[in-house]
Amino acid sequence: MLELHQFRHSAFCMKVRMTLHAKDLSFREVEVTPGLGQLSVFRISGQRQVPVLVDGDQVFADSSAICRYLETLQPEPVLLPSDPLQRAQVELIEDWADTTLAASARAALLQAAADDTQLRSALLPDDLPAPLRQVMSGVPGGWLSNLGDLLGQEQRASMLSSLMALAEGLDKNEHLVGNTLTLADLAVAAQLSLLRFPGSSGDSLAGRGVPGLSDHPRLQSLFHWRDQLEAQLIQRDPAAAE
Repeated sequence: MLELHQFRHSAFCMKVRMTLHAKDLSFREVEVTPGLGQLSVFRISGQRQVPVLVDGDQVFADSSAICRYLETLQPEPVLLPSDPLQRAQVELIEDWADTTLAASARAALLQAAADDTQLRSALLPDDLPAPLRQVMSGVPGGWLSNLGDLLGQEQRASMLSSLMALAEGLDKNEHLVGNTLTLADLAVAAQLSLLRFPGSSGDSLAGRGVPGLSDHPRLQSLFHWRDQLEAQLIQRDPAAAE
């Protein structure tokens, strides 16, 4: 059986999980604890980042590389169109989601977690020892804000504009490219999970997210599209993630 080594709340891992569900492929999730747990990932793949997919003696890292392997492993349904123009559109949107949208969503979530102790605690790994969890939850938000690049007003406005355009487009068409599910849909849907966590994230996170975006009136249809897409994929593949 396929093994997916992952961080549960990583958008890139979610992208791979959604692809596995779309392909009706059974797989086993191996949750990786940040820090020590990443040593096992390094022994398997030669690097410490997730997702990592193991298929027998074959190991694949990077969500895009994994999804393309899954496309060859199980060609149906087709997530990368054969039509050159549509394929180019899919790959451009996937790249935008994996880079520009991912960076903005991650920065926005970091800011939200810095300002919200409960959100910060809910994002910590389930198997994190209680004393360390207590320390991390109690770290002052202002100190955390200095650990990385936060979302500036211009960057936030640009992301909001792009998301509203996506919402408007998806109000007219169920999919981002063509009339069938593609990797563009999955890549964007996965990154949206950082802005408002879906039900699959668990009770402590479901519905929570980035204030001003997760509750923005013009983005509600976009988050609904994301949630419906994941629900449809999981419903069609009840045997996955055994």
